Amino acid sequence: MTPGRRSRANSSVWGGEQHQVVCAISESRGISPTIGLALVNISTNEAILSQICDTQFYFKTITKLQAYCPRNILMINTSSTQAQKSRLSVILEHDPRLCHITVENLDRKYWSETVGLEYIQTLASRDDLEAIKVAIQGNFYATCAFAAAVKYVELSCRISIAPHTLRIRYQPSEHTMMIDASTIHSLELIQNVQNPRSKDSLYGLLNETVTPMGSRLLRSTILQPSTQVESVLIPRYDAVQELAMKEDMFFEVRKALNGFQDVEKLLTSLVIVPQNTSIVASEVAIDNVLSIKAFVLDVEPLYESLLGARSSLLVRIRDLCRMELVQPVIDLIRQTINDDVTMMKTPLDRRNQRSYAVRTGVHGLLDVARQTYKEGTEDVYQLVDDINKTHETDAEVKFDERRCFWLRLRRADFENKPLPDIFINVTTKGTWIECQTMSLIQLSNRVADSHNEAVMLSDQIVQHLIDKLLDHVPSLFRMCEGIGLLDMISAFCQAATIRDYVRPEVNDTIALKHARHPICERVNPDKFVPNDVFANEQHRFQIITGCNMSGKSTYIRMVALIQVMAQMGSFVPAEYAAMPMIHQLFVRMSTDDSIEANMSTFSLEMREMAFILRNVDRTTLAIVDELGRATSTRDGLAVAIAISEALLQSGSIVWFATHFHQLARILGSRPGVLNLHLSTTISSTSEHDGKMTMLYKVNSGTVQETRYGIKLARAIGLPQRFVDVAEDVAQKLEAENESKKEKSQHQKLFKRRRLILNLEETLSQLRTADMDNNALRSYLEKLQDEFVRRMEVINSSHSSVNDYSGSKG
Repeated sequence: MTPGRRSRANSSVWGGEQHQVVCAISESRGISPTIGLALVNISTNEAILSQICDTQFYFKTITKLQAYCPRNILMINTSSTQAQKSRLSVILEHDPRLCHITVENLDRKYWSETVGLEYIQTLASRDDLEAIKVAIQGNFYATCAFAAAVKYVELSCRISIAPHTLRIRYQPSEHTMMIDASTIHSLELIQNVQNPRSKDSLYGLLNETVTPMGSRLLRSTILQPSTQVESVLIPRYDAVQELAMKEDMFFEVRKALNGFQDVEKLLTSLVIVPQNTSIVASEVAIDNVLSIKAFVLDVEPLYESLLGARSSLLVRIRDLCRMELVQPVIDLIRQTINDDVTMMKTPLDRRNQRSYAVRTGVHGLLDVARQTYKEGTEDVYQLVDDINKTHETDAEVKFDERRCFWLRLRRADFENKPLPDIFINVTTKGTWIECQTMSLIQLSNRVADSHNEAVMLSDQIVQHLIDKLLDHVPSLFRMCEGIGLLDMISAFCQAATIRDYVRPEVNDTIALKHARHPICERVNPDKFVPNDVFANEQHRFQIITGCNMSGKSTYIRMVALIQVMAQMGSFVPAEYAAMPMIHQLFVRMSTDDSIEANMSTFSLEMREMAFILRNVDRTTLAIVDELGRATSTRDGLAVAIAISEALLQSGSIVWFATHFHQLARILGSRPGVLNLHLSTTISSTSEHDGKMTMLYKVNSGTVQETRYGIKLARAIGLPQRFVDVAEDVAQKLEAENESKKEKSQHQKLFKRRRLILNLEETLSQLRTADMDNNALRSYLEKLQDEFVRRMEVINSSHSSVNDYSGSKG
């Protein structure tokens, strides 16, 4: 291993300087970077994997690196070459906080997700293997980084890790709630499960953003809700509340935000210098400068829209957009770029703006080239006028980047006469004829040459301007982040206003009055039934029973979604809301088999629950739905009881929806357990032809309805003959169960009587036995102990049969 310089810090997360830590970093190529981290501690045989949605300044990544103090940081060699060095590579090399770290390059072939998964399968301890598989699912960059880190340890450090000995943990970014991939899918945080294109997801619900930066930040915030109350959530609540109360400010902000492009992508392209110059690269550079110009000019109206802001977050965003930061950029651009040149949309307008972007008089040859371009363009239009007069046509001049100038004529004008021979490259599209002439092609080439010359001459001046603008890129990036945050806050305000959301309080209790499921309310706003929710230390494990389709899953998902919304900084759908800070959210919903993983439904359930049980603590919210239903009734109930006991001991807040009535009865008397059920009514005088009505209302206690599965089957139209057979079978099974219970009681009574008769006979024999007092006393004591023990066995064995017998609810 390359020794590298050590940190002056006395300790890190893993301890002192004696630890050898290798860190591999893999990053996405998107505008909002996704960072995969793999930290391998060779000294303690531990590994931590993490995938972070970071900002352009990589704050979360740098924070994690400072916390773990790696000796070496590995980067993909193609991303760290001098020509295409990434922004993260530059920061790692020049950040004084990381001066003790050696940055090295590793060949791209070692960064493989497949290899990373194989290393996890081979090296992870068997107790942690299934849990880490669940945690790493969907985290491509973290898996690739792990592959590179292990390979580096093997090649450079010459260390081989024994199979199934490496302690691997998945860790989210600091100060955010951990949400695993299964929970993201189950709660439909980003996309709808049934229809991925539908907007019926939390992201689709809250995405009222108008800028790409705000949209990306919203997505990142949904996946990583904050746990920082004073520094993040309270300022966001205050900002949303202020915008909601000041309607004029809200509309001014939304109007100002509408003009912004994807500035983060633009600024990223500015700092990447192409290796070879070309016309296309020069045109892109001019477009970038014009986009920067449009951006900085749009900042002033946004600043003015926030002049009346009082909340700390809105004031901070306003300060990021103050004119003393924007004006130097505007002055630099105005010295070089024409005031009346702006970003255009049509191909011809874009070509014109590129030709005339630089001010007149800056470069003499550029002015000559532009004059040639202008004259050539005028010649094109004059040529078309001459063609129309000569051939009595009504051709229009069109332009695109592939054909340059071409002509369009009405097809109906040539139904009774042929198309003149002068026209070539003829194509027909609907009611139009598209074509060119040789003279037009020649003129187009001449105009293109003069345009290219103007662009190449402009490029020298524009590149010089870009070099000056690079000094202001950090402040422009901060403006972008502030604009994205303001866009997200205004989207929260819009959602809260039109849907009547309320500001949540932050304390140690979950308390919701008339809470609504945000996505279901959007789909059926008039039909959704609100419910109250309360959970604290005395009611931290809540068992929800009820009929099929009564709303159990909707109720418990509602709690999880409102928790996510509250920790995003959004208002929530309720009349009153108080929420604690949850650091880990786990949702285990009913699922299907996984053919790809060769796992049944029950296997997937157990793997997900293993992951949850290894990570739950007192800051965890766990939502469990229909656990154990994918196997036999007795095994499923036993597993559900065992897992419930473990969740109870963890101290986490749990909502447990189940059809196992025995679970509610067995755990109902335990401290911290609360039994609830979703109400149902049957509107009929006869049990056999009744209509079930789901009230979707939560009440105390367990569900009292019996045979609700059969009643529901009848209500939704299952043929009557099948329902009758099912009813008959259910009656027979209940009668048989009651008979077993009675038989069990009779057997208990019979065994008790036989035990007592045996005792009486033994005592009668002892009455005539020739034994001294001491021997008789010792024998009677043993006889008493044996009688008590055998009587307890009879009572306990039969009571356990009664407690745990029964069928699925």
